[in-house]
Amino acid sequence: MSGPPIAISLRPGNPDFLDLPWSEPLSEWEGRCPRLEEVPRGLSRHPVAFVNYAGVIYALKELPPRLAEQEYDLLRQIEEMRLPVVTAVGHTQTETAQGPASVLITRYLDRSLPYHTLFMRGGLRHIREGLLDAMAGLLVQLNLTGVYWGDCSLSNVLFRRDAGTLQAYLVDAETAEVHSPPLPPTLRHHDLEIMDENVTGELKDLAAAGELPEGISIFDTGAYIKQRYQSLWEEITREEVISPDERYRIHERIRALNDLGFSVGEVGLQAAEDGERIRLRVVVTDRNFHREQLYGFTGIEAEEMQARKMMSEIQEIKATLAQRNNRSTPLSVAAYHWLEHVYQPVVVALEPLVDRYTSRAELYCQVLEHKWFLSEKEHRDVGHQAALQDFLAHFAKRGEPGENSQEEKPLTD
Repeated sequence: MSGPPIAISLRPGNPDFLDLPWSEPLSEWEGRCPRLEEVPRGLSRHPVAFVNYAGVIYALKELPPRLAEQEYDLLRQIEEMRLPVVTAVGHTQTETAQGPASVLITRYLDRSLPYHTLFMRGGLRHIREGLLDAMAGLLVQLNLTGVYWGDCSLSNVLFRRDAGTLQAYLVDAETAEVHSPPLPPTLRHHDLEIMDENVTGELKDLAAAGELPEGISIFDTGAYIKQRYQSLWEEITREEVISPDERYRIHERIRALNDLGFSVGEVGLQAAEDGERIRLRVVVTDRNFHREQLYGFTGIEAEEMQARKMMSEIQEIKATLAQRNNRSTPLSVAAYHWLEHVYQPVVVALEPLVDRYTSRAELYCQVLEHKWFLSEKEHRDVGHQAALQDFLAHFAKRGEPGENSQEEKPLTD
């Protein structure tokens, strides 16, 4: 094995990576590095390799000197803002036969897929809007917190399943900048224009390779993302004017934002121009409201839409227990009851279906969707166990959901 890099900087709790062939360019590691791993990947303008340490996959991206450290710092900043982004692990300086270089090391995003894989799937028509909405939502989240991406594209995003839809994660921050939030309109406009240009180019490449399914418009897709971005941005940032006796609308506004997944960090009240009404402005922080609520009560880590479905169940149990016991029931008590008597028995039975693409939380949400379908069909609540058994009978035999069935079962209906 070749010698170590000139310098390496790592966050605690990760391997030292010293056994990798650092004196060789990443493009020449094939056959020289037994830790190399094949995973679904998007397109990249730089050499990328994936290595396996005790079952944990790390992504290595080779960059010109000093750029890996810059991107590492940016990813750390974005992560600290609690935004959906890959975890930066470290960076190195190397000297290879091709000259000096730097390498960014990130943690590979488990259970994720690149857009290229999703666009090649037969079920694309079922997930297209979810994928594009996830792109728009990610860009809104970044811009709200003052992050200018500068290179928004399908290639720079990984997607995870989230209760029948998709959650987008930023994986490339080479051109990103962090400003005071929210991002100024001029920079937001630049981000949208760059996104439109990049997405159009990527779809042209798929079409040229014969991999773009019929019915996908190359030139309208970026415009669709723009429209979804503008709708979401306006809903989050709009101000309202209310009367002093309409203070209940403050709680309605907060609840509406929570339903979108956004946490509210500040509520601003200011006298309106007429002096008799109040101007209401709400400042959001991150899009992890239900995720954090669920984790706080149960310790379950889930995507936002998954967590929202589960918290709805917990709220229903809270109401049922209060009625049954004729007294108020704390949400924490309802969460414990749900965890012990509903969630855990279901996920134990689903364990054989968990794979590298499908988490326990996603499988549980699929059972909930199946329960709703059966209940609608029979005009009654069939219950979790009946839905679980029918779900297993229909999907477990085909190996669904999982890696070998990605084209059989759409992410959304």
